[in-house]
Amino acid sequence: MTELELKYGCNPNQKPARIFMESGDLPLQVLNGKPGYINFMDALNSWQLVRELKAATGLPAAASFKHVSPAGAAVGTELTDVERKIYFAEGMELSPIASAYVKARGADRLCSYGDWAALSDVCDEQTARYLALEVSDGVIAPGYTDKALEILRTKRKGGYNVVQIDPAYVPKAIEHKDVFGITFEQGRNNFEISSALLENIVTENKTLPEAAKRDLVLSLITLKYTQSNSVCYVKDGQAIGVGAGQQSRIHCTRLAGGKADNWLLRQHPKVLALPFLPGIRRPDRDNA
Repeated sequence: MTELELKYGCNPNQKPARIFMESGDLPLQVLNGKPGYINFMDALNSWQLVRELKAATGLPAAASFKHVSPAGAAVGTELTDVERKIYFAEGMELSPIASAYVKARGADRLCSYGDWAALSDVCDEQTARYLALEVSDGVIAPGYTDKALEILRTKRKGGYNVVQIDPAYVPKAIEHKDVFGITFEQGRNNFEISSALLENIVTENKTLPEAAKRDLVLSLITLKYTQSNSVCYVKDGQAIGVGAGQQSRIHCTRLAGGKADNWLLRQHPKVLALPFLPGIRRPDRDNA
């Protein structure tokens, strides 16, 4: 398949719309639903983020995207009991890739509402069961287990977008973009971000823990796929505050810092003990 028709472009009035390859087949398949233009922008950018993050850390990685920027990104480390509570994952069996998505989705649940999910590894049953509980537009992964696909195909009355991408696909070195009928051309941003960037420590204290290196790499890769200007706060293998697309870096810092503060506040014992009536939905708890 060399092209795929879309419902419309960025806005309903922008028709016709499609994604296509000038030569060869598309490196992806739509297994369920009918993604739109922005869906695929989120899907392809988020896939690049999690692919690079896994390559740099060796850990399963996940991202939660909204409007072509990550609301959250994380690697698959074990969640604490408090994190499980604030991410609504208490009592759930979580694989490493499921843990990565729970953290990516949970750090900024307000911005992740209606997100596009990206997984570096095959989507398993545990990840699909968590996704099924959340308000989400779609997911991209290199594969899906039969049970995971069965679960996801029941989401959104059967219309949930499920995209499978070929993990071996390598794009061309030169990329193009049209603006107002004029074509821009440049080399792809193939700069490799890894812990090797952190070898030259210029401070007197040369000790940099491995967890800090992991978090620095996570923040840099997250920022690579965030709309500039942008600032990212990271802790314990997850982005806890992303400020993106602001005209002022000062506002980006305030926005990201406010989200990080909120992430910490949600773990306060008094917040954890807030009484809710039975049946209160997750988004309403998040808003509270």
